[in-house]
Amino acid sequence: MKIVIFGGTGFVGLNVAEALLARGHDVTLYDRAELPPSARRALADRGERLTVVQGDITDATAIDALIAEGVDAIVLGAAITAGDDLERASTARVLEINVMAQIPILLSAIRHGVRRVVNLSSAAAYGAAGARVESLDEDTPCDPVSFYAISKFTSERSVARHAELFGGNFLSVRLSAVFGPWERANAVRDTPSLQFQILAAFARAEPAILPGPGIKDWTYAPDAAEAVAMLIEAERPRHRLYNISSGAAWSALQWGEAFAALHPGLQCRLAAPGEKTAIKLHGGDRAPLAVVRMADEFGWRARFGCAESAAHMSAWWMQHKEAI
Repeated sequence: MKIVIFGGTGFVGLNVAEALLARGHDVTLYDRAELPPSARRALADRGERLTVVQGDITDATAIDALIAEGVDAIVLGAAITAGDDLERASTARVLEINVMAQIPILLSAIRHGVRRVVNLSSAAAYGAAGARVESLDEDTPCDPVSFYAISKFTSERSVARHAELFGGNFLSVRLSAVFGPWERANAVRDTPSLQFQILAAFARAEPAILPGPGIKDWTYAPDAAEAVAMLIEAERPRHRLYNISSGAAWSALQWGEAFAALHPGLQCRLAAPGEKTAIKLHGGDRAPLAVVRMADEFGWRARFGCAESAAHMSAWWMQHKEAI
């Protein structure tokens, strides 16, 4: 298939691109940011099956022209992943990019007969509901609080409503606590995972000192990308919303210790009482996401747990240290 990933040179977009290219598809990355040099080298052997288009997600004319060339599927991955500081600075921008910019893309997809649209949403959409239950399935009533959470929940409803009104084959996925290859902090993402912050400390030849264990249902990016690829290829998905998560909670501290054990001299530990640390926890505790829907319908389960993702990321890190 010919697939366009909006936000394609970003963290999750690049992982999805790698998964789709490995499955034989032609992929176009549309993003305001250039392809990072390390990713350009890693993907150099993909040849004409990979195209990179620099453009703004709000440029409806350019986007419509791109879709009009013939597109089978679209991934809506362009977003501002905002913590409190970025929300305060760019409240309107969060809603503009995460919700309003999608609407011209959806309408263009309908006009030009795009077969499938997958909207990358977030576990943040559950909001305060995550503290009230033991497991979050797709039918759990949401209670989004932050502007980021509100924007992702609204994007899901907007995508579903467009599909209902115009007959598009559109769906959304809620990604939970994603980390892994190609992650980076930038002007539109100020909530890097603890794993990224651990690796950044290691890259500075410093110990990774955590303010807390950081327990979440962490999801390795290649696992999330495989799930998205399955949904793009699926003939007739039975639902408009799917959770994507490892399905099990474990600590970033445990992950950092497993990674450090593979590299003598590295250290990951909790901060001592009163000890300062540059590493920040983002988001409070919440229940893990249930992945029964993905497992039952498509046979998908995350392949990488704590130890497996640490080992895989260690090998990736040795090749791409400059990307951290």
